Amino acid sequence: MIIDSHTHIFSPDVIEGRDRLCSSDRCFGLLYGGAKARLCTAEELIRSMDEHGIDVSIVQNIGWSGHEMCRRSNDYILESLSKYPGRLIGFCAIQPLEGGKALDELERCSKGGMRGVGELRPDVQGFDLCDQTLMQPLINRLAVLGMVLSLHVSEPVGHDYPGKGSNTPGTVYRFIAASKKLKVILAHLGGGLPFYELMPEVREALSNAWYDTAAVPFLYRPEVYRAVAAMSGIERILFGSDWPLLSPRRVIDHIGEAGLGRGEVDAVLGGNARRLFNLEGE
Repeated sequence: MIIDSHTHIFSPDVIEGRDRLCSSDRCFGLLYGGAKARLCTAEELIRSMDEHGIDVSIVQNIGWSGHEMCRRSNDYILESLSKYPGRLIGFCAIQPLEGGKALDELERCSKGGMRGVGELRPDVQGFDLCDQTLMQPLINRLAVLGMVLSLHVSEPVGHDYPGKGSNTPGTVYRFIAASKKLKVILAHLGGGLPFYELMPEVREALSNAWYDTAAVPFLYRPEVYRAVAAMSGIERILFGSDWPLLSPRRVIDHIGEAGLGRGEVDAVLGGNARRLFNLEGE
């Protein structure tokens, strides 16, 4: 089973209203303000999955600035889960600054079958990830609901790119160290956070963190997968393409160039996500 742990879809209404949303929502404008940035529907994702041999995709939302767009986009993902059962796993969007409304939206999406929250963008959504007063109610509710949190993480060095942002490993580490029971997926190989797992206290604090490979061919040479496996463990790497930014095939081929063993590749492409989301019997 191949599981793409990082994809994005949008409703036809959002696609049609692209220009307006680029002006009114900071995160959407940052990610999709460029003419080359693609917006695709659930139907297009399913066609791409069939073309590339992807069995299941995790559909992640984005860090919308306001509650209304969180709810509207969550509705589309919930609709897509119902339309394509067994093919899609949904993550919902919330705006933590909305307090009780955000918690209620978590409950609603969990009841609808969503398995996580994200891709959360504190740097763009305007909240402090390490504000315990703000974040602890959210952390507690995620734990009760058994939902996974996905965070966008960016490298503090290297080239700039649309959507890179400033949610870097230092901030993310402090958040996770204070939220050890929470299961967290750190996008884009955690912005380099795995490299700090050579420090014993960091490795211990990150025991419930996984790293996805979204957009990694834009960022690193293929040997990065072996490096992360050596420092964090192969079992904590999740294949993610960031579709439609990248074709799943490009990321799969990039992983294949790393010189990993067959069992290691199988774990990254699907086995690790199957265990994380309890899909062993499905």
